[in-house]
Amino acid sequence: MSLKTAAAGGNVKHHKEPLFHLVKRTDIATWKKWLIRIVTVAAALLLSGIVCAVLTDGSNFIGFYEQLFRGAFGSTWRIQVLFQSWAILMCISLAVTPAFKMRFWNIGAEGQTLIAALASVTVIMYLGGKVPNAVLILVMLAASILAGAVWGAIPAIFKAQWGTNETLFTLMMNYVATQLVLFSVNAWAKDGSGTLGVLNYGSFDGLFGLEYIQNVVFVTVLTVIVFIYLKFSKHGYELEVVGESVNTAKYIGINVKKVIIRTMIFSGVMCGFAGFLLVGGSPTPTVNGTLVGGRGFTAILVSWLSKFSPVAMVFVTLLVVFLERGSSQAANSMRLGDTAAFEDIVVGLFFLLIIACEFFINYKVKFRKKEGK
Repeated sequence: MSLKTAAAGGNVKHHKEPLFHLVKRTDIATWKKWLIRIVTVAAALLLSGIVCAVLTDGSNFIGFYEQLFRGAFGSTWRIQVLFQSWAILMCISLAVTPAFKMRFWNIGAEGQTLIAALASVTVIMYLGGKVPNAVLILVMLAASILAGAVWGAIPAIFKAQWGTNETLFTLMMNYVATQLVLFSVNAWAKDGSGTLGVLNYGSFDGLFGLEYIQNVVFVTVLTVIVFIYLKFSKHGYELEVVGESVNTAKYIGINVKKVIIRTMIFSGVMCGFAGFLLVGGSPTPTVNGTLVGGRGFTAILVSWLSKFSPVAMVFVTLLVVFLERGSSQAANSMRLGDTAAFEDIVVGLFFLLIIACEFFINYKVKFRKKEGK
């Protein structure tokens, strides 16, 4: 062996195996997955109770759970409000799901819903009292759906034609929608307050003598429609193939650009319907920059945790709304100050632990084996 070869051989470096690495799980049973999720939800509730006890000098650990259930189910009115909140969050969660299954990261549901609500209020401002209420509501519905569809189609067209980043595009459109709402409200509020107040027309609340019940009925029907669309329709199959592999979709003859635009229009239409329900399905129809209340972002987590399944989404959404309503009541009754902040803490703990739980359900950590002498 030459000196050159020996020198080259002497410079060979042996890299140690990393201390640990992640391996995808393939053998975990379904019942174990659900057991882990149930334990994780219980852990989130336990941590929330501990946080409440710390904030109240340890005096309200048990009281937190009492107020949690009282805030959600303590009266008929609270149950109605609970299901109203469920209906809106569920509708927006359904809206983002088709795009997510297609791997189109639509972060703009907040703006799409808000611009649809603005469209409904615009119709009320110019037609309220001039046409029958039934006609007014139908025009509101059409305007909201059209506004949501357009707001969803714009980033889809840019993505399909020029390959723009849909995450940034849809996120920025949220701010555009908010500023349009603020501009419109300032123009309509003649007293200079910047607040529109409750409108006298456009509400279809009170169907069957119960507040908000019509929203629950409409969203339940929509859930069935979306389930059938994703599971059994040709469009649902095509968007799933595009999400799995764009090249495969092109190879089997799917028009990818058409699927992207069509799916985002469908998502926008559902966001438009949510905006319509926020205005017309409320006993106090109005619009402001915070009307959607962050539900567009919460819906992203709900859809992802539900594995894009409308059936699972029903229960995940109900759990999230239960935590929101219950923690708000607990903060009020225990005088914790900023109720919205405490509500965010409780819901944030839930999402944090559930996301961690899903990670360890799908992956396991393998440590480096000790080397023998």
